Amino acid sequence: METKIIQISAGTGPTECAFVVAKVLKIFLKELINNKVAYLILHKENGLQNGTVQSVSIQLKGNQLADFLKDWLGTIQWIGTSTFRKYNKRKNWFIGCFEVESNESLSIKENEIQFQAIRSSGAGGQHVNKVSSAVRAKHTKTGLQVLVMDSRSQHQNKKIAIKRLQEKVSNFNMEQSKIQLENQWMNHKTVERGNPIRVFTGTDFKQKKKVKSFKNKRNHLKNDLRKQL
Repeated sequence: METKIIQISAGTGPTECAFVVAKVLKIFLKELINNKVAYLILHKENGLQNGTVQSVSIQLKGNQLADFLKDWLGTIQWIGTSTFRKYNKRKNWFIGCFEVESNESLSIKENEIQFQAIRSSGAGGQHVNKVSSAVRAKHTKTGLQVLVMDSRSQHQNKKIAIKRLQEKVSNFNMEQSKIQLENQWMNHKTVERGNPIRVFTGTDFKQKKKVKSFKNKRNHLKNDLRKQL
């Protein structure tokens, strides 16, 4: 199962672009559900007007995410009339959908964990301190650690420690990702206006299907062939 982080952003675009982000977000989440892709909204920056979103970052988990995202990553265009500025004549609005590189993996490897066996100090009578059954596990990359003394079996405590440390490191990485994403959306200051990957029209945001034309490509191939001859 793959994990990716996606950001849909209006960049420094006007309120209309933030309106488009909010509308596109609903369509995007609906397609995630239809394609059985799990998601978690990591950070959302609301726009200045009600019902608008300046930027949103989403963690995706699923299979074949690259195939799903190939129809989303890039510039997204909406053709419609502004509802915020009555006399604005502009009809074309652009936002961006980007993949965010994650520095930290949300999983840890056992060779990244240091284990220390210590004597239990809980209830158990006179025999509890004679065996070093408790386990302290430390993740070397983050310094996070857990102490487990649930069982009299050191092996069982080690298994529990790995699971709890995994959860702790995952929560830590999630918080780091949120902090990173809160400051990152402004990096997309300019959204490319040409060659949109998706085009929506009207207030109901119907998708405008692209009509693929191979005429220009054929002409280029013919010219290249003539040059070779």
